[in-house]
Amino acid sequence: MEILRPTLVKIGRRLYRKNHIREQTYQNEEEEDFYSGPMDGVDEPCDAFLVDETERGYQCAVDVPSALFKYIIGKKGETKKKLETETRTSISIPKLGVEGEIVITGQHRNGVISARTRIDVLVESFRKKQPFTHFLSFALNQLPIQENFLQFKKEVLEKCSNNYGVSSSLFQNPAKLHLTIGTLVLLNEQEVQKAQEILQRCKEDFADTIAEGKPLTVEVAGIEYMNDDPAMIDVLYAKVHMKDGSNKLQQIADRLMDRFVTSGLMMKEWDRVKLHATVMNTVFRKDPNAEELNSKTAGKSFKERESFDGRNILKFFENFYFGEAKLDSIYLSQRFSTDSSGYYATSGQLTFS
Repeated sequence: MEILRPTLVKIGRRLYRKNHIREQTYQNEEEEDFYSGPMDGVDEPCDAFLVDETERGYQCAVDVPSALFKYIIGKKGETKKKLETETRTSISIPKLGVEGEIVITGQHRNGVISARTRIDVLVESFRKKQPFTHFLSFALNQLPIQENFLQFKKEVLEKCSNNYGVSSSLFQNPAKLHLTIGTLVLLNEQEVQKAQEILQRCKEDFADTIAEGKPLTVEVAGIEYMNDDPAMIDVLYAKVHMKDGSNKLQQIADRLMDRFVTSGLMMKEWDRVKLHATVMNTVFRKDPNAEELNSKTAGKSFKERESFDGRNILKFFENFYFGEAKLDSIYLSQRFSTDSSGYYATSGQLTFS
């Protein structure tokens, strides 16, 4: 059935078929051997790449973060050798830890294109396995919201601390209250720069127009939970909506997500961005600096969590009002970081004007 219904890998606007792989874990080995069988049919030659003609044949260069070189090299160089043999090319990869282009050379244009396509599939497949490094966010840590959040925390602990799993360690740091638009894997400075440039183009292309050059006035009010059982909650969040009832916040968030997904720096999880601000999260039990994991990376981490019984919290605080905020900036925030204000360190910023 896997032969009849192969896995599809989307890279930009193109789709590629990927052979079934048998993943193996090699003790004390960093490199992985991606391919387990013949690679025929993974791709078909196309004209999507820039291939230069040289005196000795053809050449194509591809930017790949050095953190992903090991997946192209493979265990003991096996993946690279297989690529070169089956596409009749030579693949030059910079030394591990050194940023630079991977250069593919060969006597036949189709072989160079085939090798480039397969490298793209490798990069896309293993990029998905990397933990996210940055995220796009609206900061919701204005002082009135922080004060109301601390009051919420105080009252929850007073009324519900005897409920299973409820403790002070579950609550978000008030200085880091935020609305996440999406998470990104940025593996070198070039990718951070690319994300900054995309953010500025979004400002010019649609953000300023939708916001009409003014801050977005939002209300943070009411609470909901992520999973299906209120007696076994992992994430409790506050709902965020435009005060005037418009759809401006949702429009900007969705278009930002679409733009970054198209760029390849962000993975699309939902059709629309869920407008929410996490107030309680079980990952905070062990790591107060952790951020909410997305569904594609949570897996094992969710299984290791100690959920809490949130039924009384929902009963007593269903409509709790955290406050109003004026949002005029979108931040390219760094995971596991803190700036002088207590919020996440910023790698880039879009400000409405």
